[in-house]
Amino acid sequence: MNPNYQKMLKQVQKMQADMAKAQEELAKEVVEASAGGGMVTARVGGDLVVQQIKIDPAAVDPEDVEMLEDLVLAAVNEALRMAQELAQQKMGGVTGGLDLGGLGMPGLGF
Repeated sequence: MNPNYQKMLKQVQKMQADMAKAQEELAKEVVEASAGGGMVTARVGGDLVVQQIKIDPAAVDPEDVEMLEDLVLAAVNEALRMAQELAQQKMGGVTGGLDLGGLGMPGLGF
């Protein structure tokens, strides 16, 4: 086996191990975003799983359900954006800015 190939293979294996560790750490991270001045709060894990939605009872108006829907949507989308940004920061450190062209995590823009 070509020594350069062996060196490259070891580097790739180390990067894979580092990525797996970073993904485990991301799963433990949580970001929180709110909308409507804190009326609706969404918590999302670094693994992009929505963990919690909190709704202030004052935001529940049976005459204006659409406003509540908009607040929930805004809070969840902002929390997901923050979680993706966190993932890009953590994973970017592992990959050293390499373009992995589809070898990264689906849905995270890698």
